[in-house]
Amino acid sequence: MANEPEVNLEKLFELDPYLKMHEKEIRRRNTEFRGWIKRLNELEGGLNEFTQGYKYYGLHIAQDNSVVAREWAPGAKEVFLTGDFNNWQWLATPYEKQPFGKWELKIPPNPDGSCVIKHLSEIKVIIRKQDGALIDRLSPWAKYVVPPPKELGVNFQQRVWHPPAHEKYMFRHRKPTRPRALRIYECHVGIATEEYGVGTYRNFADNIIPRIAKLGYNTIQLMAIMEHAYYASFGYQITSFFAASSRYGTPEELKYMVDKAHEHGIFVLLDVVHSHASKNTQDGLNEFDGTNACYFHDGARGEHSQWGSRLFNYSEYEVLRFLLSNLRWWRDEYNFDGYRFDGVTSMLYHSRGIGEGFSGDYNEYFGLNVDTEALIYLAIANYFLHEMDPNVITIAEDVSGMPTLCRPTAEGGVGFDCRLGMAIPDKWIQLLKTMNDEDWNIGNIVHTLTNRRWKENTVAYAESHDQALVGDKTIAFWLMDKEMYTHMSTLSDPSLIIDRGIALHKMIRLITHGLGGEAYLNFMGNEFGHPEWLDFPHVKNNESYHYARRQWHLVDDQILKYRFLNEFDRAMQHAEEQYHWLDCLPAYVSWKHEDDKVIAFERNNLLFLFNFHSTKSFTDYRIGVELAGKYRVVLSSDDAEFGGFNRIDKNVVHHTFPEGWAGRQNYMQLYLPCRTACILAPQ
Repeated sequence: MANEPEVNLEKLFELDPYLKMHEKEIRRRNTEFRGWIKRLNELEGGLNEFTQGYKYYGLHIAQDNSVVAREWAPGAKEVFLTGDFNNWQWLATPYEKQPFGKWELKIPPNPDGSCVIKHLSEIKVIIRKQDGALIDRLSPWAKYVVPPPKELGVNFQQRVWHPPAHEKYMFRHRKPTRPRALRIYECHVGIATEEYGVGTYRNFADNIIPRIAKLGYNTIQLMAIMEHAYYASFGYQITSFFAASSRYGTPEELKYMVDKAHEHGIFVLLDVVHSHASKNTQDGLNEFDGTNACYFHDGARGEHSQWGSRLFNYSEYEVLRFLLSNLRWWRDEYNFDGYRFDGVTSMLYHSRGIGEGFSGDYNEYFGLNVDTEALIYLAIANYFLHEMDPNVITIAEDVSGMPTLCRPTAEGGVGFDCRLGMAIPDKWIQLLKTMNDEDWNIGNIVHTLTNRRWKENTVAYAESHDQALVGDKTIAFWLMDKEMYTHMSTLSDPSLIIDRGIALHKMIRLITHGLGGEAYLNFMGNEFGHPEWLDFPHVKNNESYHYARRQWHLVDDQILKYRFLNEFDRAMQHAEEQYHWLDCLPAYVSWKHEDDKVIAFERNNLLFLFNFHSTKSFTDYRIGVELAGKYRVVLSSDDAEFGGFNRIDKNVVHHTFPEGWAGRQNYMQLYLPCRTACILAPQ
């Protein structure tokens, strides 16, 4: 990783000639990016050395049982280590000041050769501010922090994680190869249990991962793993960036869980939050050295007005070391395969994206509102991650549509592999909230699903955790609402509301899967239409876990109709694995008929058909198709096993006719029942 990165901007301009107008700014950004790599190569021994800050900073116990502890606290007057090892004498164990705001402490072993600081000892860093005041902090590099006993308040405690060799988990399974196309199951360990409490790494490994594998997902995206003191923040207010959340178990149990996913051939992505940090001081990064700056910008630039959190100073050397080492830590220590970067839009713009519509005007992406320091940090992160491991996958949560975000750094891009298609779930919720399906604008749906940058891959999804939060509803609940409590049994009276809900739920997912991107994502439980929103325990709900769990019994109960949605989701994932429609060029939409509510498109020689009409079924409906030959239905949403009415005969062989139709070379005539979707494959 010592070489200077290559750059060939001409590829970028070939893909999008409009970028040529902003060549000067693109080149300036790329020069800045390469300048950082050059500096790190010259001064730090390259990115390989620079990104192993976790081996230098924090507390380390050597083989001879001596202790070395280091911190970066440029604003501190003095630094001390305290804990049960020195009977909580705050000033008994001082660090020595080093150049560049660094502090170092060395403690020899006890006379009998044992370590002064034991496994699970509690420790704190004490900072003497410039005004002489003493404050207690947790090390930013803490590897394990735990909630305190109730009588001691709410501030998390740092515990030394140094288990004996026989207690350390050893990985048994090789990392899987990078998936051909991502089918992502977004999940949260804590709510993955049916119990009224917090789920564990072991429960997830033993009970949930087999479910995910059976469904046909090849990737899991793990939320809320980096430690966060406030559970209800959903893991987005990080307090300890290097600590795996202890509320689900120990670091060794997280390793077991990742290894179990790898045993099933599942790729594991970490939801990483480098866009901001919790404002907590005593158990967070905020004011670590007693100043308002340190890891963050001072003043207004260092505060997110809506999130109430602190914003990193990406131009500061030690902040870069901290964040890049953080990415590497999760790979080196826990075997994570890739990363989903949260809050990228907030990082990319000085406005933090607040109140911005992003019209698509390129001046929005190359003007003064762009926070190029953050953008260059993201480029360095992507460059380093892909150099270190060509199999890594990085995903950006960006709603702005920033051009070049998902092009390689070698082309002058930011280097992400793909971005989330965040407009798609918003469109589905808007339609379900505001209009009858008879009034849906077919052309608008198609536009939303196909409106993405050429050769910048998109993760399509109908809903994620965002749509499941309290105050909103899942798609299933928007469709069926209170009827889900009374009519989801196969023994109950028929319900037109439930029939409509099940039919549209399947259609929404399939059209999103087939048309919306080059990868697909589903949030845990939504595959079977989990009926209730998510709400973490807090004062207003009497600390209840009722909504902070997943009701797996609903899908396991063969009498309930949830299994129909689950089976369709499984069939859809397995069909993609067999017929490969995600990792190919975007679909060609040949038909979108407003009155008929019919959509037809081809992708990888498959024909996708959707009849969204609420009452009209069509016989001998003419559909254009490019490839001549025989076709057969390989997936139908109307199969009885998916809660349908068996109106589509999958045994029928459909022949093409060599006459042009809808801009295609051939046509077929098909039966399209109302509120159904199907996929036909050439035989």
